Amino acid sequence: MLMINLVSAEEGLDPLFAKWRDRVDPAVEKALAYLSRVQKPDGSFPENFGESTGIPALVGMTFLSKGHLPTEGPYTETLNKCIDFILVHQREDGLFEKGHAGSGPMYAHNIATLFLSEVSGMVEPGRQKKINVALPKALHLILRAQAVKKDERNRGGWRYHPGSNDSDTSCSGWALMALRSAKLNGAAVPDEAIQQAVDYLKRHQHKTKGCFGYTDFEDHARSLTGMGLLCLELCGQHGKPETTAAADYVMKSFRELPGSQFEFYGNYYNAQGTFQIGGRYWSEYAEWMYDTYLKKQNDDGSWNSNEAGRVYGTSIMVLAFTVPYRQLPIYQRDETVAEDAE
Repeated sequence: MLMINLVSAEEGLDPLFAKWRDRVDPAVEKALAYLSRVQKPDGSFPENFGESTGIPALVGMTFLSKGHLPTEGPYTETLNKCIDFILVHQREDGLFEKGHAGSGPMYAHNIATLFLSEVSGMVEPGRQKKINVALPKALHLILRAQAVKKDERNRGGWRYHPGSNDSDTSCSGWALMALRSAKLNGAAVPDEAIQQAVDYLKRHQHKTKGCFGYTDFEDHARSLTGMGLLCLELCGQHGKPETTAAADYVMKSFRELPGSQFEFYGNYYNAQGTFQIGGRYWSEYAEWMYDTYLKKQNDDGSWNSNEAGRVYGTSIMVLAFTVPYRQLPIYQRDETVAEDAE
């Protein structure tokens, strides 16, 4: 697995995180204990979409984000169950599909592909062989879905099904991250596929407000602009006007997240995106996020989410909290980003 400036949880942490670490560490470990405790024997989870391949993938990335490994430590069994559940539910055409996955299987497929790409190289040889077979098939399916004939508005993106001829930015964000992760890991992902996805996202950014919409320029902008910001940052757009405009919109809107329809989803992407751009964006957002959500953790370690239940809510909250640990290769930040950038 390609490892880019990975840092341990004991050194190299973002200095802006120092004041929060004594509270975040135990909260995250409590959350991980909850997720491990509620996992079913087959690797799936209770509640919304827990039997799809997407939730075990999110949970698996949650453990990786704190530095836990599938070969050693207290959560090897949990992680390996997540991996095995996904691998056993891949169709011949490459699609990871199991259970109810919302409007269509591509969300779960993209997240599962991203997780397997991130964990590739960390597992024991037997599982690695299976990942080596499964991952190329999964990536080819994503590329085929992108290549379906679409009009100019939808070209380069993804939607609910592999054969969809329309697109949305949310599903496309996960697909783009899966492709980028795999490319960083050495997979033969064409540059043009990533560029087409970036171009698709840019066509859904409001030219003056800087926000990103779901299928338009402003629909669900509060919960999706962080996604656009993250994807631009991860795909070489740091310092570009579009990126700064997206970050500025996030800073104007994030305090409206609590109680909104996709609150946890928006927080996850805002945390990832503002960490990537760094400086005052991350500093201000991190202060608000930790102050707002640490106190909302339940006694059992979970967070309640109206979007898709406690397992989803807990996983995506931990993924937001653990950004400064920089354990997942996909979310590595350019180390030239200044902590005090304006």
